[in-house]
Amino acid sequence: MRLEPVDARIHGPALFAATHGPQRDPALWDFMFVGPFPSQREFAQWLAACARSEDPLFFAIVTRGQGAAGLASYTRISPGHGVIEIGNIFFAARIQRTREATEAIFLLLRHAFDRLGYRRVEWKCDSRNRRSRRAALRFGFRFEGLFRQHMVIKGASRDTVWFAMTDRDWPRIRAAYRRWLAPRNFDRDGNQRTRLKARSPGYLPQVRVPPR
Repeated sequence: MRLEPVDARIHGPALFAATHGPQRDPALWDFMFVGPFPSQREFAQWLAACARSEDPLFFAIVTRGQGAAGLASYTRISPGHGVIEIGNIFFAARIQRTREATEAIFLLLRHAFDRLGYRRVEWKCDSRNRRSRRAALRFGFRFEGLFRQHMVIKGASRDTVWFAMTDRDWPRIRAAYRRWLAPRNFDRDGNQRTRLKARSPGYLPQVRVPPR
């Protein structure tokens, strides 16, 4: 798979079909800032606005032979401090919990640390979003705290969980990704032989969600 600067004309039809069609994940938009969209036209308008944005800076996640299957961005970009966030992530149902999804995160991390020279990469999500919390830990991010009443999203108060990875963590985590992504780690059916072992020591797997 590869990451491409998002283009509404090129990626829009496949992304809309993957996220709004019969094979969609019905929970995909639950914790996103936007969506779901009532029509392909409105989705395309939103995607066109994403393409014009520089922060967040959006990329389409494109799988070999199947077209665009997800979206991700760099956001809260602060080169002066060497800090950047990976956010606005969604994976179509067909690539959730797959090698392609993990490779997309690896490419974003590798570009941020190895090509752009950032010192810190962040990951944030709604405290109720268990899937995103589990993903952050699996991808090697470390839990750093809970920001209560941090945002209002779709008319509801959001407590935000913060995770991060630093350039000191990255060499060990990069090696873990490379071992896991190696072709020999997958059988003929594409099933993993060993799990990704990128978790940082001292991670906290449980987040207590305070009452509203």
